[in-house]
Amino acid sequence: MAQQIFSDWDIPEYILDALAGEGWEHPTEIQREAIPSARDGRDIIGQARTGSGKTAAFGIPIIEKSEKTGIPQSIILCPTRELATQVCNELQWLQGKKGLTILPVYGGTDLEKQAKKLDAGVDIIVGTPGRVIDMTKRKHLDLAAITLLCLDEADRMLDMGFWPDISWIFSNMPERNQTLLFSATFPQEIIDSTEEFLTNPVTVMSDDLEVEVPEIDQCWIRIGRANKLWGVGRILVNMNDSDQCLIFCNTKRMVELLNDRLGKHRFSCSTLHGDMSQNKREKVMNDFREGGVKTLIATDVAARGLDVDGVTIVINYDLPDNPEDYVHRIGRTGRMGRKGKSWSFVGRDDLRQLERIRTTWNLNIMKAEAPKLPDHVDRDPVRPRKDWSESSDPFGMVRISIDAGGNTISSSLSLSEWIISQAKIKELAIGEIKINNDSTTVDIHSESAQRVLEIMERREYNGNKLKANLENY
Repeated sequence: MAQQIFSDWDIPEYILDALAGEGWEHPTEIQREAIPSARDGRDIIGQARTGSGKTAAFGIPIIEKSEKTGIPQSIILCPTRELATQVCNELQWLQGKKGLTILPVYGGTDLEKQAKKLDAGVDIIVGTPGRVIDMTKRKHLDLAAITLLCLDEADRMLDMGFWPDISWIFSNMPERNQTLLFSATFPQEIIDSTEEFLTNPVTVMSDDLEVEVPEIDQCWIRIGRANKLWGVGRILVNMNDSDQCLIFCNTKRMVELLNDRLGKHRFSCSTLHGDMSQNKREKVMNDFREGGVKTLIATDVAARGLDVDGVTIVINYDLPDNPEDYVHRIGRTGRMGRKGKSWSFVGRDDLRQLERIRTTWNLNIMKAEAPKLPDHVDRDPVRPRKDWSESSDPFGMVRISIDAGGNTISSSLSLSEWIISQAKIKELAIGEIKINNDSTTVDIHSESAQRVLEIMERREYNGNKLKANLENY
């Protein structure tokens, strides 16, 4: 049986010409399964990962159904501005010469400029939930007139807390007659929602969901944003001449910021991200492949196609939003029989995403401490900092442990009054006090914790020195 080609379908010439211009002839599995049903107006549940061709799977039917009216007819919701931009760019070339106005609508950019473009007339919107709601409430966008809604990477939107926003958008689209939902995984909350939001959906699945997980040592470090730079310094200072390190950040801004900060601490790095010219990107990649660059800081998009056999260390400075990206990142190391190691920096807010990455691919990611300083280095290249935000509970309280118990501390009230008088803090800044036989814990609000630790270091309680340390929750 001959392999199917796009021209087998009755797709408009402007789309076929655009596909041919990009060298696309044969549809991927998700495209073969989704496009015919979507073109027939059916609701779709599509399971597909990044790189499977899913944007064209929903983009081709949406472009075909949309007309050049200046009134929004279709809206595609994405979890991040980067993905919204990427989807918007792909739709632009997919439409060929049709002339539709396709607008990305997301936060972090000038709201008034986006509002003016919406007011001037738009046919298809690609946006993030928060900014779409904002534009709707400001009367620049009429959701009631939109008939087709697509959710791209629904599982990521669930993880990022967007599901209430998505429910609000659904409820404000009374004329919606078609819904397309694409996701790499389907948590129960999404499955439950499909029954409410979709009507007799067609379920399609990419044949490319399996990802090969490399056999390398995978570690994660519990570390807040305040000390990530310290963690990178510890890893880089342990590199030897044969090592190469690839550091991943989630945004172009973070790539440049990290490069600048490491440079101030005398680490030589190069950067790779989407805002660089193609010539410059190719030069950086060649230098890295040839070993002239030992440490490269990059975004996921920029590092696609970067195959370097000498990479021995991967650092996830930011955990990726998508579990697949984690596997692709760590797959950059441990090649050609070499040993490889990955380090992931995980703060309190990242713990859920770490667990999602683990369970999605059944990975053994071990908790570890940052590597110790090598013998020839006597001090940290980047000094560690007190990270109150990482040490506090959801109410902003941190726990201080004191090496003194009931024989030294007479009562909770006595200790509380001493702290209030010596540190000059409010009574509300002190939480629970627990006195044991040989130790005591005191909960202090993070804004007052540093002051309390300093007072305990300098002053005596009932003639006794109190040795205090900060505990992590």
